[in-house]
Amino acid sequence: MNNTSEKTILSLHDTLRIVKQTLEDKFPGTWWIRAEMNKLNFYQQSGHCYPELVEKSNGKVIAQIRSNLWRDDYQRINRLFLSTIHEPLKEGIKVLLLAKISFDPVYGLALRILDMDPAYTLGDLEAEKQNSIRLLKAEGLFDQNRRHLLAPVPNRIAIISDSTSKGYADFMRVLNENQYGYRFGTLLFPSLLQGAGAVSGIINQLKRIHKVRHHFDAVAIVRGGGGDVGLSCYNDHALSAAIARFPLPVLTGIGHSTNETVAEMVAHTNCITPTQLGEVLIRQVNAFEAPVLAAEKYLGQTLPALLKEKKLALDNTSKWLHAAVRKATAAHAASVRLQQTSLVWYANRVLEKEREKLTRNREQLERIPFKLLEFNSTALKHLENNIRLLSPEQTLKRGYSITLFEGRVVADAGKLEPGSKLVTHLYNGTIESSVTSHVENKINE
Repeated sequence: MNNTSEKTILSLHDTLRIVKQTLEDKFPGTWWIRAEMNKLNFYQQSGHCYPELVEKSNGKVIAQIRSNLWRDDYQRINRLFLSTIHEPLKEGIKVLLLAKISFDPVYGLALRILDMDPAYTLGDLEAEKQNSIRLLKAEGLFDQNRRHLLAPVPNRIAIISDSTSKGYADFMRVLNENQYGYRFGTLLFPSLLQGAGAVSGIINQLKRIHKVRHHFDAVAIVRGGGGDVGLSCYNDHALSAAIARFPLPVLTGIGHSTNETVAEMVAHTNCITPTQLGEVLIRQVNAFEAPVLAAEKYLGQTLPALLKEKKLALDNTSKWLHAAVRKATAAHAASVRLQQTSLVWYANRVLEKEREKLTRNREQLERIPFKLLEFNSTALKHLENNIRLLSPEQTLKRGYSITLFEGRVVADAGKLEPGSKLVTHLYNGTIESSVTSHVENKINE
């Protein structure tokens, strides 16, 4: 075991004091450093800030350090940011800061922030804005919401705002106190309008409105009283895409007169202030009502004379039609009478011809039975003669005879046996005989 007296032993304070001295020797003076303001850690009572600075790569923190920003420096830098980029010093922005590296034995390593360059942050915010525009155009969303048609009478408005916002109060005053007495149906969907929670708050309220979108003609996002402070959230790609995709026209009046934000660019209608947006809606309704009122006035003035003129024209037309009908009826009656006469004459001619034809047919029919009777009588006489000529008597008279065996006519000698008794009938007389022999007939050979 080593002897303790041979070791160099330092107290923790001495060790950290050496580290402090080494850092001061190695990193004297101040340094310009790029970082992201992860947390501002502002203390209202003291006015001091203790920012948490980080550096990220692909969304992952690769470096982190705490820092100190004393009250006077914070107030000066914050005023510089407000005048240059119209945004306060806040969390989530990229900064270029002038700092001194410090080390405290109790609080450890830190950066003492002395100054910041708002131009660097402005460039980063502008780059974020341009990147959002590029992505929206690549996704085909940049002009999508502007393709919706705003209702001719857009009087059902869903409002995304803060109930305590001056811009919301101005917007409602313009709508409710318009000189024409138009009535608008509005429903507030409250949300933060600037800062870290604005993006998620507005997107969530758009989702709520989407579920009941059939109750509304348009969505108005109004904000006021904050000048140009806190507008960077309206360059956010997710918020701008949600507005662009929304199925109803989205109208914006977020109260500023400087560079247009991406959310305003993709909105259907963009006005500088909530007051101006309210006036636009009133003009839209009036643009629909004005021609209707003008038409009503014109009709009230011209309708009586027009009705009188049309009644006179109708009376004249009725008289003309009455005369024309009578004339046409008379002409058609004459034509019908002529056609009736022609039909009667033609019918008589047809009947006469048919009557003559029937007479001829009757005469022919009357002669036919006699001719048939005469024809059949002649045929019957011929048949009678034929029958008479073919009778047995006439046959026997011509020298033929009929031979019977046991009362049956003999036609085949081969069927008779010798000694068979035969009876032969002649025209005049009968012969009885017996068979002694027979010879085969040669006639059929």
